[in-house]
Amino acid sequence: MSDVLLELNNLHTHFFTDDGEIPAVDGVSFHVRKGEVVGIVGESGCGKSVTSLSIMQLIPSPPGKIVDGEINFKGENIAKASKKQMRKIRGNEIAMIFQEPMTSLNPLYSIGNQIGEAILLHEKVNKKEARQKSINLLKLVGIPRAEAVVDEYPHQLSGGMRQRVMIAMAMACDPELLIADEPTTALDVTIQAQILDLMRNLNKEKETAILLITHDLGVVAEICERVVVMYAGKVVEEGTAKEILKDPKHPYTQGLIRSLPKIHEKEQKLYSIPGTVPKPGKGKIGCRFAPRCEYAFDRCFQEDPKLLSIGNERYTRCFLYEENVGSENDHAKSNS
Repeated sequence: MSDVLLELNNLHTHFFTDDGEIPAVDGVSFHVRKGEVVGIVGESGCGKSVTSLSIMQLIPSPPGKIVDGEINFKGENIAKASKKQMRKIRGNEIAMIFQEPMTSLNPLYSIGNQIGEAILLHEKVNKKEARQKSINLLKLVGIPRAEAVVDEYPHQLSGGMRQRVMIAMAMACDPELLIADEPTTALDVTIQAQILDLMRNLNKEKETAILLITHDLGVVAEICERVVVMYAGKVVEEGTAKEILKDPKHPYTQGLIRSLPKIHEKEQKLYSIPGTVPKPGKGKIGCRFAPRCEYAFDRCFQEDPKLLSIGNERYTRCFLYEENVGSENDHAKSNS
């Protein structure tokens, strides 16, 4: 595994609130190889964004804190890195595209100033060279009249253009890892496709590894090589995008796939997973998905299942795949 760029081992990020300690990320482990595109999928509140913010050490403290686990980047545990060390890494080796570009861009500074800030901070260039590189980056991400846009302000650009600016900012110092948190949310379908094409091209041309956080399985099918499915702060399934979309193993992943509209079927009502995501909190017993699972049996409400290896770098957190419940395993397969 010498080609592994980022590896999370048993990461726990908790929030300490008036209502008690809330484990938003509860023992998450996965890895991203050099040049690979990995997707993290799940419903709102499953811990996707908190995982990405933990990697960048951008969890607001208080109330949030990484309480256990490792975040190994190029073999070094950055979970315990100092603020000074993280300032060197952020934007330079790991960059992040946030969900809403309008709130991520400073309305008081021009586009060129905001892109150039990272270049001046991490590279030995003067302001003129930083400006020229900013213009080149705007051209790289497909923004027309880049020479004029570099002096404009965020409010003068459309949502799609602002998202392109965010990608240009993220790519300013050629990072080895790009974390994209819902990069196509709130964009129309045409602009979504353009942003995904742009990210795919950056991945191929610059060999930038991408960790894509999304709830959109269409985006996953379009760009991701491997997928990590999260539910209630835990990883419930992991495998290649093709395997997970064609043959989901965990009942939650099966529910997500069944929820997708099918072009050739004329059903009036889409399938939805019954119940709601559990409220996060400590002291929960049993499988988090058990109250919503059609295959749940007594043990599911009494024990928390471990993440099981089911071969070929595929993992699932479900008792149905243990050897001693083969009949349930077969039943799950036949209904997936």
